[in-house]
Amino acid sequence: MKIVIATPLYPPEIGGPATYAKLLEEGLPQKGIEIELVKFSEVRHLSKLIRHYAYYRRVLKAARGADVILALDPVSTGLPAMWAAKKLGKPFVVKIVGDYAWEQGQQRFGITQTLDEFVKEKNVPFAVRILRIIQTSVARSATRIIVPSEYLKNIVATWGTSTPLSTGISHEKIEVIYNGIELPPVLGEPARSEGFYIVSSGRRVPWKGFEGVERVVARESGWHFFIASNLSRSETLGYVKSADVFVLNSSYEGLSHALLEALALGTPIIATKVGGNSEVITDGITGLLVPSGDDDALYEALKKVEQDPVAARARAVSGQAFFNEHFTVAAMLSRTSDVLYKLGHPVS
Repeated sequence: MKIVIATPLYPPEIGGPATYAKLLEEGLPQKGIEIELVKFSEVRHLSKLIRHYAYYRRVLKAARGADVILALDPVSTGLPAMWAAKKLGKPFVVKIVGDYAWEQGQQRFGITQTLDEFVKEKNVPFAVRILRIIQTSVARSATRIIVPSEYLKNIVATWGTSTPLSTGISHEKIEVIYNGIELPPVLGEPARSEGFYIVSSGRRVPWKGFEGVERVVARESGWHFFIASNLSRSETLGYVKSADVFVLNSSYEGLSHALLEALALGTPIIATKVGGNSEVITDGITGLLVPSGDDDALYEALKKVEQDPVAARARAVSGQAFFNEHFTVAAMLSRTSDVLYKLGHPVS
């Protein structure tokens, strides 16, 4: 069996799709699946409309001898890959890890609502409406949709319902496959600050809530906060490993790679009770959960970790065990290959 993977990112680029594409490239051949990657980075230097047409031509060429086309996002690679799949009559799978229209709306077009509010909103800026139409069209056209959490399954199922007389995406074609994480063999060894050391990681986007952590940390002179951003994965994980606590203060998460990495590293965790976080963290068992946007609750949780490091370490150990049971690469590859084989080699 052969599949084409249309990926928006690929190492040394950083981000979830890059990590995921590399894992599929290395792991699926062991399941008897030949992989051909088509990287969006190869056309990113072109102007917007030209780059998407050029990318479509690359996917079309690569997919002529393939059984399935898999796109790792619903817009930049998903739209051209959908066109290629339709042209060739191939099964089309799309991996969706977030709501692209909402993310762009938050970063560029003045959207301030939470994702749960946004998916019900009919009146959005024109550019956001176009992105919403694109991602919904790609999802509707997909033979199967892969999402990394039950939360995102429910979000994607609502796509299209904000338009009058339109129905959402069928639950039956959305597959929840938890992401698998592998830690690099060597981590960075940062020089950490003295005192109580708090680390977050990720891009500086509005929903990450770094400013809230900074406000809370400023209440205590002995607390120090570091944001691991724009670093190599090894360096980032070195900071997370060295921390007394990893904080994910987001107002939204589909299923956070950073959260899974902190679990795997055995670092005590505080996360907000949003999105897919509750599928990863059980409050008081594998970490601590706090309401989004509640500085006082975050402060109390940090004090709890600082004052009882033994209990924090016990939760971290439970978190590692939970990670090893549910979020291995082997489990992710097995579930993914099952979906692909059913599409590429259907039982008659």
